[in-house]
Amino acid sequence: MSLLIGPEFSQLFRSFEHTAYRLETRDLYKSNNEATAFRQFVAGEPVDMGWFQNWLTMIREATAEGRRFARVRVVSLPLTDYSRFGLLCSEHTNAAGEETRYIRREDAAGLPDYDYWLFDSRKLVRMHFDPDENFLGGEIIEDTSEIVKHNYWRDAAWHRGTRRDDFATE
Repeated sequence: MSLLIGPEFSQLFRSFEHTAYRLETRDLYKSNNEATAFRQFVAGEPVDMGWFQNWLTMIREATAEGRRFARVRVVSLPLTDYSRFGLLCSEHTNAAGEETRYIRREDAAGLPDYDYWLFDSRKLVRMHFDPDENFLGGEIIEDTSEIVKHNYWRDAAWHRGTRRDDFATE
């Protein structure tokens, strides 16, 4: 299995035509980019979001062009520190134009237990992580029946999800 990572993976977010959708199913992700900000968040310190600016700029540019970023996060309750950090991050991504919804894990029956990106409803990328929650890369799935199934899961998750701002106030 060949995994996309680095510039090849990043190109997916610059080349889609209409929609980029993500299903997130993990309670923790590790990334060197956000490690300092996450540590600051957990410590109750002011969080430097400078690490996030390239991603936010990309979302702003895409949405200004009429392209859509959306994601659904499946979360365990009580929220983990990382999921609470994700709420902070989604405040920024939503302000940039992404739409985020949340589903409590107990309400996610029938959805996959892994992360994926779906671009333009036709390019499916399954995310792979190591046992320590580090991203290994994205696997392109070309089987059309799998793509159709993931479109269904996208729609079901979106329908069941609670808007980020509503979830954050609950």
